[in-house]
Amino acid sequence: MLTIDNDIARRFILGKQGLWPGRRWRGLEGAAQAMRACEYLQLDPLQIIARSHDIQLHSRVLDYTPGLWEQAAYEQRRFFDWGGWLAARPMDELPHWRMVMHRERDGVAGDGRIPAMGREHAETIAEMRTVLRERGTVSNRDFKMTDRTRTQSYRGRKDSALALYYLWRTGEVMTHHRENFERVYALTEHVAPPHLIAESDETETDRFLILKEIAFAGLARIKRTAEGYHGRGEPDRAANHLLERMLTAGDLIEVRVEGWKQTQNTLGSDAGLLTDLSAGRVPATWAPLETSTLEEVVFLAPLDPVSARGRAKTLFDFDYVWEVYKPEHQRKFGYYALPVLWGERLVARFDGKFDRASGTFIILGFWLEDETLGNDGAFAEALARGFARFVTFLGANKLDVRAIESPLLRRALE
Repeated sequence: MLTIDNDIARRFILGKQGLWPGRRWRGLEGAAQAMRACEYLQLDPLQIIARSHDIQLHSRVLDYTPGLWEQAAYEQRRFFDWGGWLAARPMDELPHWRMVMHRERDGVAGDGRIPAMGREHAETIAEMRTVLRERGTVSNRDFKMTDRTRTQSYRGRKDSALALYYLWRTGEVMTHHRENFERVYALTEHVAPPHLIAESDETETDRFLILKEIAFAGLARIKRTAEGYHGRGEPDRAANHLLERMLTAGDLIEVRVEGWKQTQNTLGSDAGLLTDLSAGRVPATWAPLETSTLEEVVFLAPLDPVSARGRAKTLFDFDYVWEVYKPEHQRKFGYYALPVLWGERLVARFDGKFDRASGTFIILGFWLEDETLGNDGAFAEALARGFARFVTFLGANKLDVRAIESPLLRRALE
């Protein structure tokens, strides 16, 4: 068993996710590499400043522009989206996920509402299969509410919407492309390469789910979560009978992190990275192409796996909650506050909005964890570089910094 401290654990997780010591990918090819390194790119429709998944890739990829991930997914077919916990996944993983889809369809595992949906809307599902064969591509908006049976489902208000969703969840159709983030469906054989339209066997799928879950987290214990239940194939179910064998075989290794209550698992193939970091070395493959995170801050997306769902507290001692779903009077920082990564620490957060009419990105609030950073020249320069790149990413031409209280930081950004 390896023993590391929290600093090494933090660098390892940041590095595995492509956030530290700086951006090491560029452009469309870099976006595809980053998506694979992240394991899952969780997709979210909300576009307040920019969509969370676009901010996540901007923090990792030089010259990233909003929507670039869609080229890798829907034009190059290197990724596909799926799941109640919606995420883009590498296309070459499709046979494993098809096994997961069929487990859910058959009621063996997953969301029990899916097989019920299939039974209750069987006639409409058959109709949608015919429509897809005739038209090639279909979206929910192709069917007028006045022509359909109204439903009260969490997944749509029309029977046609539920039927298309069912076919997508169970693998008969896939997302062909998106229009304003809405899925446009096509039959799976019109989207996926033929050699990938197959199902892995049960054991192979279970091994894959365990390795995928641990790779996604970097350091993890396999446990049930709402996300795992609906979108990550229930790796805890597989772990019950495979985890010990995988540890014995060296596919996984145990890691004790000083100060953490429970022993973690990581990929056996990542032992060398932990050895390098423990010796004070940065793995050669992690070298940034341009600035490091110490020279230029990075802003983390609301759903970034290194900081979302309480992880910021464990890794950074930084309390972070995405307050977008909180009533306004309960928000402490703001509707869409983003954490600021400087070096390997979360040192601040800001709330903002993009006034597209005037082309102005407006900082609504800026909060430092340590107020002395407001007088730190190195941080001011790094912050200015980070905001300059962020404004370019958004397509804004002006930055309103009046909400920043520190005169030094405000001047650096003006």
